[in-house]
Amino acid sequence: MSPAPFPYKLVATDLDGTLLRGDDTVSERTREALLAATAAGAAHIIVTGRSVPWTRHVLDDLGYKGIAVCGQGAQVYDAGAHRLLTSVTLDRQLAGLALSKIEAEIGPLALAASRDGLDGEVLIGPGYKTQEGLPAVHLDDLTAVWTAPLNKLYIQHPGLDDDALVKVARQTVGSLVDIVMAGPGIVEILPLGLTKATGLSLAARRLGVKAAETIAFGDMPNDIPMFGWAAHGVAMANAHAELKAVADEVTTSNEEDGIAVVLERLLGAA
Repeated sequence: MSPAPFPYKLVATDLDGTLLRGDDTVSERTREALLAATAAGAAHIIVTGRSVPWTRHVLDDLGYKGIAVCGQGAQVYDAGAHRLLTSVTLDRQLAGLALSKIEAEIGPLALAASRDGLDGEVLIGPGYKTQEGLPAVHLDDLTAVWTAPLNKLYIQHPGLDDDALVKVARQTVGSLVDIVMAGPGIVEILPLGLTKATGLSLAARRLGVKAAETIAFGDMPNDIPMFGWAAHGVAMANAHAELKAVADEVTTSNEEDGIAVVLERLLGAA
């Protein structure tokens, strides 16, 4: 009997906490598993909350030439051509209204913003804590945030943890904008209805691949819509409890080659 074919035509992986280890590298084992999956006929798409300027250097280091979904689904990016294929922006007037309503409810927030475009800067306001090593422009005056098109806003609260901030923000402005948790200390304000599934479905359509042919890997609540779209959702061992609750399976952590563990099993079955 001939072996069964690899069961998926698309492998969608989140970046931070999923494909990347804590030192922002991808293990050789995971690289080899992804290469084997693509050799078996599957495409690999990176689907990340990072905007293109915060993703491009990682993709270049990986030698990644395919399509990437960035900015929580706002941007579909051709990594080989270094070209934006689609980009969705946040209505700045609506975002400002949402921000003021949240602050009226819980007090002042620390703010950052991601500008649209291939070279869109990330603007960091006073008190906002961000990951070291990522390019950003630090501001003393937040009026500059509103002077150019944005993909998203980032918010932090001095007293509330991420889960509590997401809860109160959704209760307060959930009819105006979307609020997602994308990682530790990363709570974002997005255009209403925009999710990773939005960008992934656009990218998959370009590749001629269907949701029923897709396996997705992730670690945070912002991956929930992607899991809902894909045929099979795999949460990392280090994933947030909300994502684990809706996952079809849980693999080992990003530090323990969780993606490779699943792909090797599927490739072995193939």
